[in-house]
Amino acid sequence: MARFELKLPKMGESVAEATITNWLKEVGDKIEADEAVLEIATDKVDSEVPSEIAGILVEKLFGKDDLIQVGETIAIIETESDNVETPIQDIPEAIVEEIEKTIEVAKETVAAPVSFFESDKFFSPLVKNIAKEEGISLAELESIAGSGKEGRVTKDDILNYIQNRGVQSTAISVKPKTVDTIEVVVDSAKSNPVQTVSSVSVNGGDEIIEMDRMRKLISGYMMASIQTSAHVQSFIEVDVTNIVKWRDKVKTAFEKREGEKLTFTPIFMEAVAKALRDYPGMNISVQGDFIIKKKDINLGMAAALPNGNLIVPVIRNADQLNLVGMAKAVNDLGNRAKLGKLKPDDTQGGTYTVTNVGTFGSVFGTPIINQPQVGILALGAIRKVPAVIETPEGDFIGIRQRMFLSHSYDHRVVDGALGGSFVKRVAEYLEAFDVNRDY
Repeated sequence: MARFELKLPKMGESVAEATITNWLKEVGDKIEADEAVLEIATDKVDSEVPSEIAGILVEKLFGKDDLIQVGETIAIIETESDNVETPIQDIPEAIVEEIEKTIEVAKETVAAPVSFFESDKFFSPLVKNIAKEEGISLAELESIAGSGKEGRVTKDDILNYIQNRGVQSTAISVKPKTVDTIEVVVDSAKSNPVQTVSSVSVNGGDEIIEMDRMRKLISGYMMASIQTSAHVQSFIEVDVTNIVKWRDKVKTAFEKREGEKLTFTPIFMEAVAKALRDYPGMNISVQGDFIIKKKDINLGMAAALPNGNLIVPVIRNADQLNLVGMAKAVNDLGNRAKLGKLKPDDTQGGTYTVTNVGTFGSVFGTPIINQPQVGILALGAIRKVPAVIETPEGDFIGIRQRMFLSHSYDHRVVDGALGGSFVKRVAEYLEAFDVNRDY
């Protein structure tokens, strides 16, 4: 008999930790090779961890909701074979990179660096690196309430602390008051007495539902974006009649030849990628007082999950794809999002995002920027409307297929001229669509 250590596998270049959301096997259960043992969740994507070998699960080292690092042993599996070699407990590459970053920062810092090794508490390299970059002292770090295993401070804990730094921290608890009300109390960090703030009515058929994990994350991302970026919007109406006619003409042949459905999304994404190439000032991110110009154009595509939440998988090097390649990428990411099969790397590295609010019948919208990007484009519903048509013989009224493009951008680094010119260029590419083009 041999014992095999099941470890949390590397899930992407930027993923260093995950949370256990569900154990699919219990101690004593038989496990087949490549069979899923547990479900985990990163900050954006849920996935399964399979066993590399067949055997019996004899020990679970972590419980549900525990935070684990890449490379950590999750469980012990006993196998009948004596030739199974337990993988060496190497330090995960992602953590090594964070340690190296921390060392480099320390070398470049003139003042004596804060030593987090003096603390009796355990802090992961990622958390320590964030603390060092944000100038958080050891005392501050030790004061952060950790939500991880044994009270450990997680990445989310320290980011939430940074986001609310300088604001009087409060801990909110909900207590039953009467049959029909709930008492909300606030425990102030600056004053020990517990104060009653308000009573929330739950009369009749009212129901209190706790947000699921994904909704909590989305809520945090949205609030952080609003607090980070100065959102402004530009709107433009586009005539897409030629695109509608062309797609109606070729979609059947396209699906027969390519084995893919041709939706409007890849056509729009193609135009956005071209416009980003023309206006690289929109393909940037902000880090402190510095602007980072991105070499690659990686388009985020907001997609709906089965539970109604949204996720943003990324089409990499979108400007290098032809329409067939774009259609395949859009369909692949959209289908895997619906099935819950996206990988952590599928949602990383986006440089600009497109969201289709027209799917839900909206004419236009004011989307919130997907940090750390500086722009997001909302595609409105395509509608038949009466419009003025200009011809050499004069103007007349006709029925046209039109839609609105809504461009939200970060006014800290993108002024109105750039933000407006970019969305106008997208519109120009769409209106100049060649009805005689091949795929």
